[in-house]
Amino acid sequence: MKPSIPKGTRDFSAIEIAKRNYIFNTIKSTFEKFGFEPIETPSFEKSETLMGKYGEEGDRLIFKILNSGDFLAKVDSELLATRQSKKVTARITEKALRYDLTVPFARYVVQHLNEIALPFKRYQMQPVWRADRPQKGRFREFYQCDADVVGSQSLWQEIEFIQLYDSVFTSLGLKNVTIKINNRKILAGIAEIIDAQDKLIDFTIALDKLDKIGKEGVVQELRNKGITEQAILKLEPLFSFSGSNTEKIAQLEMLLQNSQTGLKGIEEMKFIITNLDTIKLDTAVLEPDVTLARGLNYYTGTILEVVSNDVNIGSIGGGGRYDDLTGIFGLKNLSGMGISFGLDRIYIVLEKLNLFTKINIPTPTILFINFGDTEALYAVKAIKKLRKSGIASELYPDSSKMKKQMSYANKRAIPFVVLAGSSEIDKQQYTLKNMKNGDQKLLDLETMINILTAEKKADL
Repeated sequence: MKPSIPKGTRDFSAIEIAKRNYIFNTIKSTFEKFGFEPIETPSFEKSETLMGKYGEEGDRLIFKILNSGDFLAKVDSELLATRQSKKVTARITEKALRYDLTVPFARYVVQHLNEIALPFKRYQMQPVWRADRPQKGRFREFYQCDADVVGSQSLWQEIEFIQLYDSVFTSLGLKNVTIKINNRKILAGIAEIIDAQDKLIDFTIALDKLDKIGKEGVVQELRNKGITEQAILKLEPLFSFSGSNTEKIAQLEMLLQNSQTGLKGIEEMKFIITNLDTIKLDTAVLEPDVTLARGLNYYTGTILEVVSNDVNIGSIGGGGRYDDLTGIFGLKNLSGMGISFGLDRIYIVLEKLNLFTKINIPTPTILFINFGDTEALYAVKAIKKLRKSGIASELYPDSSKMKKQMSYANKRAIPFVVLAGSSEIDKQQYTLKNMKNGDQKLLDLETMINILTAEKKADL
């Protein structure tokens, strides 16, 4: 049987790992520059920690882990006979792979509250799993890179996060990026003025599809959800929402003039946009988008989403304000704000835009040719000193034909090869060959170390 991997998962080559680490390191250094500290949580949590936190759709996409041993033994035969998978699942699985990093983070805060200082700024870069249908830019196993602050209601946190996004994408060379901003209170206000408060989720999910299915598609979906024609008529301004940020906010104030909740959301958005207009972003553009409706099951204020305008792949980042996320674990009224980077989509965007120009596979600087055990011992003694000097070195493990060993060096793009046979050993020297230009020099070890150290500095 031909070996394969599950759909929605991937193997990574050395060059792919180098590229991914470039993104990881850029994000990580920016997190730390902005004052965030790292934590890690287990790859799986108790089912009760995760279930019910992401809505019905999210619950369906959580990978459940079967209990150890004979997991069916304790299930009542009558229950099994009903073939009701949800009820049976609850009896045979007590753990699940984490769906995201936000809910485990909320659990972490509650569990470690006495050990952390509030406001608590953490970042987390770990894999998550979702039983989703694999497609371009969407996988069943993928990394999330999250940063959150809990313990502060200040809107300066939102301003910090938007600057953090801008800093990361500027460092990665992504210059045509839009950071979309909305507010849950604005969406609630719109639902209020069209008298559809009980259909807030349905209404916002439909509105969120405006760029995909157009006005007519959204209107039809709203009708299907029971939104009245009169309510849809009131939404008309949203379908032609345009102009500068100031003009868009003015349009919203007119639309939501009779909703205190909506006006509060506009006030918060205006504070963020006005201050960032003064501070200035380096490359990203901040843009109000009233159709943005991600994470409504726990976001309570600002909602953010980042897109690359050069590559049509969906969001490459997103986040928002949650005023009571830890409340799901019994700790009420602890406000927080968080964002996430979509590593895999960022990778695809950088690849398509040829922005991985400085990425190299980690390879040794120098390979010692193996002429036999005596010569290998002489080489290994030198290799130890080279490594102590910070020069990546290795010995070809077998005394194979010279052609095979040289071919290995070429395939791995190793820049230097050392030939140390009996004549070199007698002189206590080494023949250093530059694989790029073919030059060879007979050197003592100290001189060779100096040359290779200089080459290394020149490459940095």
